[in-house]
Amino acid sequence: MSASSTGSGEPAVEATSEYDPASHYDRVTAAWQLLLGDELHYGVFDSGDELLEVATGALTARMVQAAGFAELAAARSPARVRVLDVGCGSGAPACELRTTEGVEVVGITTSGVGVDAARARATALGIDGVSFEQRDGMDNGFADAEFDVVWALESSHLMRDREALINECARVLRPGGRLVLCDLVKWRDIPFAEVRGRIADFATLREAFGDAHFESLDYYAGTATAAGLTVERTDDLTAATLPTFDRWRANAATHRDEVVGLIGIGGHEAFVRSCDILEAFWRDGTFGYGLISAVRPS
Repeated sequence: MSASSTGSGEPAVEATSEYDPASHYDRVTAAWQLLLGDELHYGVFDSGDELLEVATGALTARMVQAAGFAELAAARSPARVRVLDVGCGSGAPACELRTTEGVEVVGITTSGVGVDAARARATALGIDGVSFEQRDGMDNGFADAEFDVVWALESSHLMRDREALINECARVLRPGGRLVLCDLVKWRDIPFAEVRGRIADFATLREAFGDAHFESLDYYAGTATAAGLTVERTDDLTAATLPTFDRWRANAATHRDEVVGLIGIGGHEAFVRSCDILEAFWRDGTFGYGLISAVRPS
């Protein structure tokens, strides 16, 4: 996890050129399923009293609405809508999309553990029409115009080159297809003195969540526009996602022994402390959460 005084979204707490996101995910995936919930992402809360699984489902539902699956299905009929899930985690959203929306999904991640977990999930549920591959979202290797929707749920902040990611997403979209992206975002640049003063906090965040780099919603909108897409919506979900941290802390308490067995006592403590740090950043207007959708013109 980084912080920046330059406005790039990438303040360096320490040199991180050796950091390997795939290795980090391989190490933490099993623990994160206990800590973050089965879908491995933030929730959107209405009243604030919802269970985590209800709130994560609500976030997925927002993305589904932004993707416009019904509209695309009508336009593509009789062919099925084809979805690329960039950063597919353990496969929960991909399997849900296949089941509820009737789309074909290809999930990609740089984590071999993630691919294995996603394939095992689909097999256990008896779901066909989904596949999972070990590929890089910044250079995915698919042909141009292969997909109707590119779905990127909390994956962009762990990619060093967000411009390359957006360009790749745009490249593989068919005319009329949509990119829908949800992720952590930054709302203000952090002065250098503040970065220096909070170096321990940023080191803790990096230990728990990996070498993340945040950009603003304006950055994502501008980059999508430069890639030839037309931005349809940008939603600030910061307040709606805030209760997520309470749910994660509760999971950390409930599953403490299992998590310690998977990532050690230091990993467990770093996660709990990170929830406190991120919540403070949410509340002071530094970081937050957003959704963007954009369409490739027909």
